[in-house]
Amino acid sequence: MKVLLLSEYKKLEITDLPVPVPGPHELLVKVAACGICGSDVHGYDGSSGRRIPPIVMGHEAAGVVARVGEGVKNIKEGDRVTFDSTIYCGECAFCNRDEMNLCDNRQVLGVSCGDYRRAGAFAEFVVLPARIAYPLPDNLSFPEAALLEAVAVALHAVSLVPVAQDDTALVVGAGTIGLLVQQALKAAGCSRVFVTDLDETRLALSQKLGATAVLPSGPELVQKVLQLTGGTGVDVVIEAVGNTPAIRTSIDSVRKGGSIVLVGNITPEVTIHLQKVVSRQIRLQGSCASAGEYPRAIELMSQGSINVKPLITAIAPLGDGPQWFERLYAHEPNLMKVVLEPGAHS
Repeated sequence: MKVLLLSEYKKLEITDLPVPVPGPHELLVKVAACGICGSDVHGYDGSSGRRIPPIVMGHEAAGVVARVGEGVKNIKEGDRVTFDSTIYCGECAFCNRDEMNLCDNRQVLGVSCGDYRRAGAFAEFVVLPARIAYPLPDNLSFPEAALLEAVAVALHAVSLVPVAQDDTALVVGAGTIGLLVQQALKAAGCSRVFVTDLDETRLALSQKLGATAVLPSGPELVQKVLQLTGGTGVDVVIEAVGNTPAIRTSIDSVRKGGSIVLVGNITPEVTIHLQKVVSRQIRLQGSCASAGEYPRAIELMSQGSINVKPLITAIAPLGDGPQWFERLYAHEPNLMKVVLEPGAHS
C-alpha cells in the first residue's frame, strides 16, 4: 500500500508498506480522507518529540471498512466509518470513569514517542480497534468526516465548563479548533460568542460562521471585551493558542469567578499573573483530546449546527502531501485545514 512516510525530520516521501492485518477486535479501514493536524506539522520538524521517524502520521480520518477481525460485532465490511485518534485500554481506572482521554495506557494513531509507535492514516489502509470506530451518516462526506476528530476536541473543551443560555464567551485563537469551539459554544446555548485572533482572514471566517463579534488581538482587546460586557468580563474563555500572551489575555478578559479552558498547547511553559487568578477566583481548566464526544459531533455536523466546510482549504491526493506540509510548515497565509485523499492520484 502507498503511505506518506516521515522518513526523517522535514522529509516526507511516498513509499510502499505491507497492508496491515487486523487482529481480534480490530478493523482494517481503507482510508478515504485524512486531515493534516497542527500537531502533525509540529511533529514534522521534531519539535514536539512525538513523531520520531520513521512514522506514518495522520489521525484525523475516515474511510470504509475493508476487513473485520475476529470478534468484531456491529461493524461489517463496506461500512463508512470515522474513528477516534485515542486508542484507550478500556480497563484502567480512568477508562472506567469514562475518561478515556486520560487512559494510563493511551496511544494515539500516527504517533511515535519514547513509549510506543502507532502507524497512522496517511496511508491507503490503517488498522485500529473496533471500539474507537463510529458509523458515518450518508450526508457527511469523507473530507468533512476527517474533521470530526477536531470537532470532538472542541466539544470536549466546551463540556468542561457550565455554559448557560445568557452567558458570554470569548474564544482566543481562530484556527481550526477555535472556529469549531465557537460553533460548539453556540450549540451548547451560549448567547454571545466573541472571537479574537491576529489574522484578519480568520476573523472574517469567524464572522461568517456566526461570531457575535470578532476582535483583533492587540493592546486594546481587553478594554474592548470589558466594554462589550458592561465592565465585568466574559463568563467563559476558551483559549486555543497556548502561549503566554494568549493566556494573559484570557485571564484579563474573564469575569471574577469565571472559567478559562486551556486547549492550546504550543509552548511547554507559560507565565501567569497568579494573584489575578487567585484573588478573582478564576478557574483554569485544562482540556485534553476528547472523551466520548464523537456521537454528538456526528449529530451536530449532520444537522448543520457545526459547519466544517468553510474550514477546508484544500483536498489533495496523498502524493501531494509533502508539498502541503511544506506550505503549512512555512505558515503560508490563508491556509486552514488540508485534507489528503490516499485513493486519489496527483
